[in-house]
Amino acid sequence: MSIALKQVFNKDKTFRPKRKFEPGTQRFELHKRAQASLNSGVDLKAAVQLPSGEDQNDWVAVHVVDFFNRINLIYGTVCEFCTERTCPVMSGGPKYEYRWQDDMKYKKPTALSAPQYMNLLMDWIEVQINNEDIFPTSVGVPFPKNFLQICKKILCRLFRVFVHVYIHHFDRIILMGAEAHVNTCYKHFYYFVTELNLIDRKELEPLKEMTTRMCH
Repeated sequence: MSIALKQVFNKDKTFRPKRKFEPGTQRFELHKRAQASLNSGVDLKAAVQLPSGEDQNDWVAVHVVDFFNRINLIYGTVCEFCTERTCPVMSGGPKYEYRWQDDMKYKKPTALSAPQYMNLLMDWIEVQINNEDIFPTSVGVPFPKNFLQICKKILCRLFRVFVHVYIHHFDRIILMGAEAHVNTCYKHFYYFVTELNLIDRKELEPLKEMTTRMCH
């Protein structure tokens, strides 16, 4: 990564503090393996496949946390241009509007501005991934039975960040020289969620044309 890109994607720009894996744990080893595959320039389609003999929940947990950190970083680079004035609706172009619901303050799908939606989304995901009952960090502690359902919801909502950034803020990404980095992150995400069937195909519709060009 160039020095300019390192400055763009520095830790100060991260929307939220990064969740890390404890050294010595199985998940830390999986995280290292996944990172090594990416850094070696390996085919992304191959890199997302579940390694032989590994637990699928562990593999998904590692990737969900990693994608949260990366997508946080991407949104952090454009968030100063994503304001109540520029983005009064959380959308992906004129055809797609995303409403927020969290079963706490927002019990019904509620129309919000993009920055409001993003803040609520990142807070909500952070709560999930830091909850030991959902993402256990201790060896031998099982994942909850609904773990994959929770991860599907997280990944579906993270995809909406890509939709909004690509459709409404990609000019900023290009100006910063970060296009290749964001595209690689998106391809990695897309291959992962489709390889393991973690996202409903209709959710992928807003970026379908771009994805066809980029990933097929």
